[in-house]
Amino acid sequence: MASFTVGFLGCKVSHTDAREVRERLLADGHEERAEEADIAVLNTCCVTNEAVAKSRKAAARAARTHRRVYVTGCGANLRTNAFAGLPDNVVVVDRRSEETPAFVAGDVGAIGCVQADARLDRVRAFVKIQDGCSFSCAFCVIPLVRGGTRSRRAAAVLAEIRRRVAQGHKEVVLTGVNLGCFRDRESAYTLARLIREAGEVDGLERLRLSSIEINHVNDELVAALRETGAVAKHLHIPLQSGDDRVLKAMGRRYTVSTYLRTVEPLTDFHLTTDVIVGFPAEDDAAFENTLRTVSCAGITKVHVFPYSPRPGTQTADDDRVPPQVKKERGARLRAVSAEACRRRWESKLGQEDTVLVDRPGRGYGDDYSPWLVEAAVGKLVRVRAAAVTEEGIRAA
Repeated sequence: MASFTVGFLGCKVSHTDAREVRERLLADGHEERAEEADIAVLNTCCVTNEAVAKSRKAAARAARTHRRVYVTGCGANLRTNAFAGLPDNVVVVDRRSEETPAFVAGDVGAIGCVQADARLDRVRAFVKIQDGCSFSCAFCVIPLVRGGTRSRRAAAVLAEIRRRVAQGHKEVVLTGVNLGCFRDRESAYTLARLIREAGEVDGLERLRLSSIEINHVNDELVAALRETGAVAKHLHIPLQSGDDRVLKAMGRRYTVSTYLRTVEPLTDFHLTTDVIVGFPAEDDAAFENTLRTVSCAGITKVHVFPYSPRPGTQTADDDRVPPQVKKERGARLRAVSAEACRRRWESKLGQEDTVLVDRPGRGYGDDYSPWLVEAAVGKLVRVRAAAVTEEGIRAA
């Protein structure tokens, strides 16, 4: 039997991939430890240069304290020798996500005594329904490191949701690289149908989408979201830029007017987004358009990413916006986001919400607003908003 630790950097998909390796090792009879383990598995990120640097540092640090380190995920598949020169006990697993658990488990080796199921590791469960992307945004390396879009069978997804609920998860988040591309054509499932049937799983309290591209927000999907009782009223819809010229240079497949027209009816949903600042085509006027678009769309939380040229992409050799300008634009956009969040939280004062407590003293409401609550981790509690702090809404 080997002891192991599993960590990840990056997005919810990275967390899901790391968890799959974890569960395979547990099923093979190995022991998970918080520290002082034989083996470390690190699922890496490569969305920015900073993410790659953090991944490399984490791998180097793990190599000093573990007998063997498996570097998996997007960073491992980036063809730039990002992990070259690390100690010999570091193994870079440059394989697709669905192949990685079996490879790592096979290299570690199974033992005779196996576990039937992995114990609960987080309050909410991330269930991956789709992976890869077949589009080619000018800045994005994901198609290169994850391959083209592919979907899981709906029956497998629904079976996993039932298993997660049986394990004790109150909330399930459907995740993937491009959720709207989910299709199970053999069984005639679209994302909308999958949402409806997932919402009917006995014991599931809350269902979320991790993110959805604006091109895939259509009447069928919105109807499924509104008519499925378990669905949380929150949508994360990447914007990337609020300027048409920049969107075209990025290779995005929508205009600002399309984005605004699509989100306009979604007043019953809390909207959050991603924005890249400092893209090569972004001048001061384009950035001002982005600020205006975020406001017009009714978006609160903005995840801000300074543009970072990625190897193998169309804009790999173009990084003309100075770092200081990126920093200043990012700070302005974060300030706008913080103010929008505060206004939303203040609008809830005196109102009630159901909060899933996911760590001591903290949790998220139905619309993914952060709450400060005193209740046991893993519990869904009904609370009333009494005050607003910089960290979120304080329950009475």
